[in-house]
Amino acid sequence: MEAMNMTYKVKPASMLRQLSPGDSIAADLIVVDHDPRDESTPEEYWLENVKVTAHAAQPPAGAANSFHMPSPGDAVPDFALTNQDGKRVSLSQFRGKVVFVTFIYTRCPFQDFCPRMSSNFAEIYKQIAANPALENAELLSISFDPEHDTPKVLRDYGFSVAHTHDAALFRRWQFAVPATRDLPKIAEFFALTVKPEGGLITHNLSTAVIGPDGKIVSWHHGGDWQVSDLIKDAAGARPSRA
Repeated sequence: MEAMNMTYKVKPASMLRQLSPGDSIAADLIVVDHDPRDESTPEEYWLENVKVTAHAAQPPAGAANSFHMPSPGDAVPDFALTNQDGKRVSLSQFRGKVVFVTFIYTRCPFQDFCPRMSSNFAEIYKQIAANPALENAELLSISFDPEHDTPKVLRDYGFSVAHTHDAALFRRWQFAVPATRDLPKIAEFFALTVKPEGGLITHNLSTAVIGPDGKIVSWHHGGDWQVSDLIKDAAGARPSRA
């Protein structure tokens, strides 16, 4: 079999802090069987007992920060996007608000990836409407598939994942996509890996909470975060005193 790329969850997630891009690892692949008669049950699989078998070569001088991982306090660049209404939006427009940000593409067929992120965001959308501490919070789902995810596609997708056809949805939850030329910079900042393959896109997961001051409050790699985690992060966000 030829080499192939696949994305896995790692347990415990804290193990990821011990890894660097380019490391070789050994691990146990855990697969949980489910009832084949129940097609609604997603497959469960992850890596455990991860061990580094070979570290990546030492990066050349000046390249130590070439792989960026968002950290609390990082200022988010003013990336430009086009939303579900065909309007240009930029991240600076969200200043003064807490913003939940995640990355998806509407054609993603893997239930544990983009559909799961959108389902979690739909739950956050419901909860912030009833949470006085988050009355000024908004959600932003950013597509990394500019060739396919047009404003109309994003609009229809938004209605679908939020289970509504009320356009009031987009007052607090926007769906947007960058221009193809801008995608690499956005992906680099948010540690997002995107690789088109055979009509699909191989990718990882990246979700962040951005504070009213436009700085990262928290960043979550993978999909193991809980809705309650992000709600807590956002509720405690305050503008920093720069």
